[in-house]
Amino acid sequence: MKLYLYIILILILVMINHGSCDSTIHVGHRVSLAIPLEYNDGFIGRAFLMDYGDDTKQIEPSFRVALSTEANKGKYSCSLEVFLGDVKVWNSGHYSKFYTSDVCFLELTEDGDLQLKGPKNRMGWRTGTSGQGVERLQILRTGNLVLLDVLNQIKWQSFNFPTDVMLWGQRLDVSTWLTSFPRNTTSFYTFEILYNKVALYLNSGRLKYSYWEFKPSKNRNITFVELGSNGLELFDDKHKKIAQIIASWKVQPVRFLALGNRTGNLGIYFYSSTTRKFEASFQALNTTCDLPLACKPYGICTFSNSCSCIGLLTKKSHMVSDCNERVPSRFCGGGTTQVEMLELNDVVTVLKDAPKRINVTKTTCANLCLNDCKCVAALHSYGNYDDPSSEQCSLYYLVAGIKQVEKGLGLSYMVKVPKGTSYHHNNPSVKKWVLIVVGVVDGWIIILVLGGLVYYLVHKRRNNLQGTNNDT
Repeated sequence: MKLYLYIILILILVMINHGSCDSTIHVGHRVSLAIPLEYNDGFIGRAFLMDYGDDTKQIEPSFRVALSTEANKGKYSCSLEVFLGDVKVWNSGHYSKFYTSDVCFLELTEDGDLQLKGPKNRMGWRTGTSGQGVERLQILRTGNLVLLDVLNQIKWQSFNFPTDVMLWGQRLDVSTWLTSFPRNTTSFYTFEILYNKVALYLNSGRLKYSYWEFKPSKNRNITFVELGSNGLELFDDKHKKIAQIIASWKVQPVRFLALGNRTGNLGIYFYSSTTRKFEASFQALNTTCDLPLACKPYGICTFSNSCSCIGLLTKKSHMVSDCNERVPSRFCGGGTTQVEMLELNDVVTVLKDAPKRINVTKTTCANLCLNDCKCVAALHSYGNYDDPSSEQCSLYYLVAGIKQVEKGLGLSYMVKVPKGTSYHHNNPSVKKWVLIVVGVVDGWIIILVLGGLVYYLVHKRRNNLQGTNNDT
């Protein structure tokens, strides 16, 4: 009941402060948003301030600007947000949340600075545009939130501060990126514009691994990218288009590109007038197991897109229940005599850009990881297209993105575990046992499906026989 009262209070404040929505807010305008007195998990309150209201050129759905408050980890955050329909496409608190209590204020000051403040004028966020002749805040038809002077010159724009969404018409220069933050983990994803490619990265502390990339042909360099009606276009320093990621659906124009905060996948979206929702016309990764966090650390994504833990046993032959229950987060300080490498057959990691050594045997590769206390896994590959006899070793400081692959690819993935966690490294039963654990989920799924099919056929046959007997 309290939740609904707070929402009603917010709506009343919106009506009192600025009446109906418009596409412009002028200097001297101030809006307040009430913060609930008690914490309610899941609470979200929004006061919609502006929308793009040119009905003659309106494309469904429209852009709207809101002052929002949201429950987060026992506190309330306040932010300025831009929405395309129900999709949040920009947020002032994306990288640094402003926590406040009682009330949140949005003000475009007389000297042209847009500010978010709490009680007693405590500053939470600002554009830093004081003294630049700002006359108004406006939402453009592209979704770009801008501060303009009397000559309509842009003094500040949200397009210069990308979050996890790139809108149609938006340009990103080289060395800029989108960032998304999945819940319940310290890791985060980035989509980065580099001079030779665009790529997706998994970031964990100072560690950074790519898991997808797109490069222009002929080693051409990128200066900026722009989201057009047909996809993401890549340009050189002469503003010449050198490559394009094409959206497959061309009936409706592209509306935005987004980096998913749950999966880390990159998608390009259009609005379907049939389903009345946004649908993906392009996805960088089309298989669950190609996602970097499809499973928990030390989990393996199987052919059925389900997760299975790496098979670890304690000295007492007790199976580990959690994927990383018996694996310490750090190995430094324990010495190499207390750890060993566990080899996993027919698995690989989707993470790339790990430190690599060439002409290294599998045994040497394992020893390199053992002798580096920060190393937690190693991938040894034997043979490639250019040199079938070559051997390479990649050392990893993060165990993630492990997936099952076909046999015979010449790959060996090894993880560092405490000694005594598994059988001895040289015992062939370890390899065989791990293989069984990797496939156990798939095996059970097949058994359940077949069992259900048999039950259905038997049950249907019985019903048919009963129906025949009743007719006679």
